[in-house]
Amino acid sequence: MKYIEDILKNGFEQTTIIHADDYEGAVVSTLIRKKNPNQSKKAVLCIHGFNDYFFQTIIAEKFLDEDYNFYALDLRKYGRSILPNHKPNNVRNLSEYYEDLDSALTIIKNEGNTEIALYGHSTGGLIISLYAADRNRIELFDVLICNSPFYDFNVPWIQKKTVIPLLAFLGRLNPNIALPIGFSKFYGKSLHKNDFGEWDYNLKWKPHAAPSINAGWVNAIHQGHSSIAKGISIYKSILILHSLKSVYPKIWSEKMFEGDAILNVNDIVKRAKLIESPNKAIIEFEGAIHDLVLSRKPIRNFVFAAISEWLEAHL
Repeated sequence: MKYIEDILKNGFEQTTIIHADDYEGAVVSTLIRKKNPNQSKKAVLCIHGFNDYFFQTIIAEKFLDEDYNFYALDLRKYGRSILPNHKPNNVRNLSEYYEDLDSALTIIKNEGNTEIALYGHSTGGLIISLYAADRNRIELFDVLICNSPFYDFNVPWIQKKTVIPLLAFLGRLNPNIALPIGFSKFYGKSLHKNDFGEWDYNLKWKPHAAPSINAGWVNAIHQGHSSIAKGISIYKSILILHSLKSVYPKIWSEKMFEGDAILNVNDIVKRAKLIESPNKAIIEFEGAIHDLVLSRKPIRNFVFAAISEWLEAHL
């Protein structure tokens, strides 16, 4: 593969992976890497969440310090992989991302890595969980790490039983129906350095208010959630991490830094318990935000320490 300097610079490189055309035309994904100077054969591949892309260099730094080669993937229609013909974030079935994962993991293997951890945040955590179950005993990776995986919609139970299935049904009939559904802008404001956070990233690729989604997206996520709810089997060790509590501020508040403002942590735990694995750990962190590794420094240090300890025992 031919790599060029990534937008993050500082030793980060990227390569574009071309995939078969889909219902919107041309499709690519983008693999980002930073090689470890110690000639390591261990690697981690990070998969971002919804309305996101890879910018979290702090993750790379931590894994590089632990002698891993670091890789991240901007999935099709996200971040670096958005093409002019794309509606950002658009998907009709989460298995569309499997080709992205297969390609990236194959490249990582071919680059000499023999021990590979697959890491996913939020929707990325949902995707890699389903991927691991559907691929069944695939030898392209060894363990899974899920950071606040999106295992269920954060809506009242009555909406889960009525509104979500209805929207999913509409998504099967006409996946292009636009739906003005989003989440609080406060989460983005708690992250970005121009507001109340400490992180710098491209607001066109990760806006505080996500673009409207299609009904096809709701159907894709709903089908993924249904699979998790039925109890998937994963033949790899899996670590599932989440905040201690969820927060729901209606106005800006420092409480945004004390819990998960995107998902209901009780849903994460409930669904995580349904996953069968030869070795599964579920760990909570008091004071952590939705993307645990972007929590304030003392908390994220606990998160990284837990990941490191678990990987040392299972990889």
